[in-house]
Amino acid sequence: MKELKKGDKAPLFEGVDQDGKVIRLEDLKGSNVILYFYPKDDTPGCTAEACNLRDNYEKWISRGYQIIGISPDNEKSHKKFREKYQLPFSLIADTEASILKSYGAWGMKQMYGKSYEGVLRTTFIINKEGIIEEVIKKVDTKDHTTQIINELKL
Repeated sequence: MKELKKGDKAPLFEGVDQDGKVIRLEDLKGSNVILYFYPKDDTPGCTAEACNLRDNYEKWISRGYQIIGISPDNEKSHKKFREKYQLPFSLIADTEASILKSYGAWGMKQMYGKSYEGVLRTTFIINKEGIIEEVIKKVDTKDHTTQIINELKL
C-alpha cells in the first residue's frame, strides 16, 4: 500500500460508530473532515487527544469541519469512552483494522524493544471534495487543535 499524502484522494470507507450507526466518507462530502486514528479508548494519550478535540469542537463545527475518530476498539468500548468524556463526535469501531490499513495508519511499532503491529497515530484532514489536505503523523495529543490549525495555516 502506498503512503497517502497531501493532494491524494482520501480512500472511501464505511464503518459503524459507538451507536451502531453506519458512517461513510462519501456521506460527509460537503464537509471538511478531521479523521483521526488512535490506538485505544481511555488511555492517557488517546484521552488527551479526544478531549482536546472535544474542547475545541465548536471552533471546528463553525469552520465547517466534522471530526471522526477511528480505533480498533469495539462499539461498546467506544460508547463508554464517548460517554465518560462527553465526546460530541463519532468514534468508528475498526476491529478488523481495514480502514486503518487503507489509510496506512496500521503498521509495525516498537515498545520496550519488542516489535508488534498496531495503530500508527495519524490525523488526516480531508476537504469537501474528498482530497487529503494534510497528514499529521507526529500528533501532539495535548494540543492537537493548535497543531491542526498551524498545519492548515488557518
